[in-house]
Amino acid sequence: MTTLNVNGKNYTVTADPGTPLLWVIRDVIGLTGTKYGCGIEVCGACTIWIDGSPERSCEMTIAEGVGVKITTVEGLSPTSSHPIQKAWVAEQVPQCGYCQSGQIMVAASMIAGGHKPTDAQITAGMGNLCVCGTYNRIRAAIHLAAGG
Repeated sequence: MTTLNVNGKNYTVTADPGTPLLWVIRDVIGLTGTKYGCGIEVCGACTIWIDGSPERSCEMTIAEGVGVKITTVEGLSPTSSHPIQKAWVAEQVPQCGYCQSGQIMVAASMIAGGHKPTDAQITAGMGNLCVCGTYNRIRAAIHLAAGG
């Protein structure tokens, strides 16, 4: 039995400690906003926050999730009222949408604390792949959400 704090709620789960955190979040806890993309921490579709910092959950084990605060896209704002979520809608960022929860989690961390990232900081900091190529809209949404 392992207890994980996800989106401010404790969940006690029964799974092998080596199970990827992504699968526990999706299949055991039932929060399906976090997506499986590549399984090797490259694409970023599985990005969550660990103690407020974006991390890829596909190769992180549930043992690594013990004793930390895990936030998924569902926990960013239950009403989709986070500034980055509003900006995503205003800028019509998603095309297929598959990568967007991971993109949103990284983008939200970039503007945390009132930070206003430059284009260069956004390019360097995002690192998530979007096969539809919505990078210009992602950049615009980050600037909008940051108030700049």
